[in-house]
Amino acid sequence: MKKSLLRSSLLLAAIAGPAFAQADTPPPQGVVALSASASVDVTKDLLNVTFSTTREGADAAAVQSQLKQALDAALAEAKKVAKPGQLEVQTGNFSLYPRYAPKGGISGWQGSAELIVDGRDMPAIGALTGRITTLSIARVGYGLSRELREKVEGDVAAQAIARFRAKAADYTKQFGYGSYTVREVNVNADSPVMLATAPTLRAKAMSAPSDESLPVEAGKGTVTVNVNGTVQMK
Repeated sequence: MKKSLLRSSLLLAAIAGPAFAQADTPPPQGVVALSASASVDVTKDLLNVTFSTTREGADAAAVQSQLKQALDAALAEAKKVAKPGQLEVQTGNFSLYPRYAPKGGISGWQGSAELIVDGRDMPAIGALTGRITTLSIARVGYGLSRELREKVEGDVAAQAIARFRAKAADYTKQFGYGSYTVREVNVNADSPVMLATAPTLRAKAMSAPSDESLPVEAGKGTVTVNVNGTVQMK
């Protein structure tokens, strides 16, 4: 019985010990939370154009064949000028689904196909839109390439960190301390996403290529880096 009571007492002491020790620990003194940020406007260097078309008819196989022919023709035209990183081509959504009559039953079939072209060679992509005649321009978007985004983020992060350290040094002095150390810090970057816009030019299905190229004006995007954390003044 005495051994059982002894074990129970030791167990309670082990459980309560950390809680008592934690309660006795005074809160940290001379800790201040800081935040700093830096931003830069940069010209977007990536263009994304999505082409699409729809077909409909009574026979599913015929509609699918028409979509495939339109997509194959556009894909062949785009591949002529494709270059890795500069002008890249990929197929997008390809769907076929039935249409139903008001009284029930399938009344026909409708489908759609997409082709996506993106890259940094904006003039070449703009010129390509005038030569693709079997699909129409559905969406146009501008953004930053990964290479440019990483380069800009590195420069902006250096500015934001420098501002964070300058704030820490200034507050340390104003509070009457001699120096500081960083306790914890978080660095987050916000970059412009690829924004889709309404096309300024819509290609029409024609039997011969058109010289109606897509006007290209990328504009600028803002890259921001935020630095948040706490410092221990001493």
